[in-house]
Amino acid sequence: MTTVSKTFATPIDLYRAISRIWAGDTSSPTDAWSPSNPAQNHCSITSLVVHDYFGGQILTTRTSGGKHFYNLIDGKKWDLTVRQFAEPIPYDDTLSTRDEALADTSQQKYELLTSRLEEMRLRQV
Repeated sequence: MTTVSKTFATPIDLYRAISRIWAGDTSSPTDAWSPSNPAQNHCSITSLVVHDYFGGQILTTRTSGGKHFYNLIDGKKWDLTVRQFAEPIPYDDTLSTRDEALADTSQQKYELLTSRLEEMRLRQV
């Protein structure tokens, strides 16, 4: 069964929007972010938003910087924050949960990012 977002046709469309609103106050930890590397420290929060729009599963893998979150949708891996890494990711596709991803960020940051995404979407309608 394919999950289809009513807002974004594909995860690529979501990436084009969300990558414009990542910021220091939505990164985890707060302000561990740079405009020159906007995906930096946004993996957990982004995996939650991808899950909101497309369903599927949230996965994790270990990297040199710690745990990294990404998504599996209809059998295809989607890692919208992979560009934060200088080296290839050693994906081990460990099944995760929304609770685990949220524990790596915060409810407040999640609400801030989703509200900015919704505001952006409404301005484009």
